[in-house]
Amino acid sequence: MNATISKLDEVKTGNWSGGTSPFKIEYGKIMMWLFLLSDAFTFTGFLVAYGAQRMFIQDTWPNPDHVFQSIPFITDTGAPLVFVGIMTFILIMSSVTMVLAVEAGHRRAKKEVVTWMILTIIGGLTFLGCQALEWTHLNHAGFWFGAIPDEYLGAQAMGATQFSSYFFAITGFHGLHVTIGITVNIIILLMTLSNVFERRGTYLMIEKVGLYWHFVDLVWVFVFTFFYLV
Repeated sequence: MNATISKLDEVKTGNWSGGTSPFKIEYGKIMMWLFLLSDAFTFTGFLVAYGAQRMFIQDTWPNPDHVFQSIPFITDTGAPLVFVGIMTFILIMSSVTMVLAVEAGHRRAKKEVVTWMILTIIGGLTFLGCQALEWTHLNHAGFWFGAIPDEYLGAQAMGATQFSSYFFAITGFHGLHVTIGITVNIIILLMTLSNVFERRGTYLMIEKVGLYWHFVDLVWVFVFTFFYLV
């Protein structure tokens, strides 16, 4: 009996033969990328809807420089976009510390991973604290879901109401993502302190979490542009 295997039935083992992944990406990273892609569609839908509403009723839309001109505990007027600029800087810096944590993980430098993860968590918590202060200030001024200050009643009511509802919905949804990211980062920090990754021989989990955190930061850039700059 001829035991020779035909070329069609032969198991392919080359990088581009279908037997192995040409990019050698770990399964968990692939799943994280797929999740982030699906989440990007969700944020895109929200921002496109917001942009469409603003385009159609732009004449009655509130001026961001007028709405966001306060710095909590310092001034209620005269500082447009200063506070949100500080918030954005804090979040971007937390992305930098996450990059450093991932790099340290590649070198299996546990102490450095712990340091950078702590700083990343502090950055995320600070950002959420700033967002809570901004929400509180806007709520006291009269903005909320479906609610607007008396100064916008009348001709500007439709645009102001749409702006207010979209603002709290989209920034709240982003804040939820930041909260989830902080929670996961704390879990990863505890796993690092417990030598889980040392026993595994790899800090790949830090890189997966880093992908999510960078995504959260990137989304905020678009949210910042749509609400505060345009």
